[in-house]
Amino acid sequence: MQDYWNHNTAYHPWLIGIAGEHRGDVLDVGCGDGLLTQRLLPISRSVTGIDPDPDAVARAQARLAGRARVSLFQQSFHDYPAGAALFDVITFVATLHHMALRESLLKARDLLRPGGELAVVGLSANKSASDWIWAGLCLPVVRIGSRLHRETRDIGVVIAQPRESLREIRRVSDDVIPGAVVRRALYYRYLLRWRKPV
Repeated sequence: MQDYWNHNTAYHPWLIGIAGEHRGDVLDVGCGDGLLTQRLLPISRSVTGIDPDPDAVARAQARLAGRARVSLFQQSFHDYPAGAALFDVITFVATLHHMALRESLLKARDLLRPGGELAVVGLSANKSASDWIWAGLCLPVVRIGSRLHRETRDIGVVIAQPRESLREIRRVSDDVIPGAVVRRALYYRYLLRWRKPV
């Protein structure tokens, strides 16, 4: 299976850099076809990918066939057993907005080892004037980037519209994972990074 570029994979290097600082056990939530999982393997002790979509998991299994230190499960994050394992890094790429925000952040917090990190490439809803202005300012760069990288838009995964604005995401994050850094990014994404206290 081939590599491809889109508005989500554009941030794979950021996630790989975080995982590379830990070189430990990673949970990839909403692993889709397994491209990020594949890219995380060389710099991780183990990678676990979960996704509720059976077609996506089948594609991930085909991509990662024969690889050691990787586990793939057809399972929602909500149903993932708490306390089954602890992780050094947990990633969400365009998946957190499919879930209940507060409950998912709480669960991710509990599944991290002390010193472990949560890294989110997320989508937020445009609700304020600043949200819409930022989206408008990004548009030329988004179009140029998509053309230069020959964007693959449809990779055959389930999509959903975000419900929470960036302000609402920051408010919940401040309550559940205080100290999280949440910032706007290109390609209509935001980046959230949080390290669990030791």
